[in-house]
Amino acid sequence: MKGFFVFIFCIFAFSANSLEKKSTFNKELFNKAQSEGKLVVVSSWTKYCSSCASQMKVLNKAKNEFDNIEYFTFEITNKEVAKLLNVQYQTTLLIFKDNKEIYRSIGETSREKIYKAIKSSI
Repeated sequence: MKGFFVFIFCIFAFSANSLEKKSTFNKELFNKAQSEGKLVVVSSWTKYCSSCASQMKVLNKAKNEFDNIEYFTFEITNKEVAKLLNVQYQTTLLIFKDNKEIYRSIGETSREKIYKAIKSSI
């Protein structure tokens, strides 16, 4: 019985994380942000990925704390975007500057490390 309640709790916890996620990637806006000289941050996610939700929370805060940043997300099942950005895994973090990819990590959720990557890219 205890196992059943743990299972139910996990279902609700993962569902809550998945509700916060939505794809915002748009190729035209991505290209426009780069042409305007913005630092472009992109992250990939999948529906029931708790590390994706953790990474996205950090990045949502970062976009408001740093100037001149554009932040996009996309679901890894979107093969067109995944192929465009050469992303194969969920929780992939990409940073672009001057139309070039300058940073890539997989599975990074640490606020300290993500902020350090953004600061060093500005």
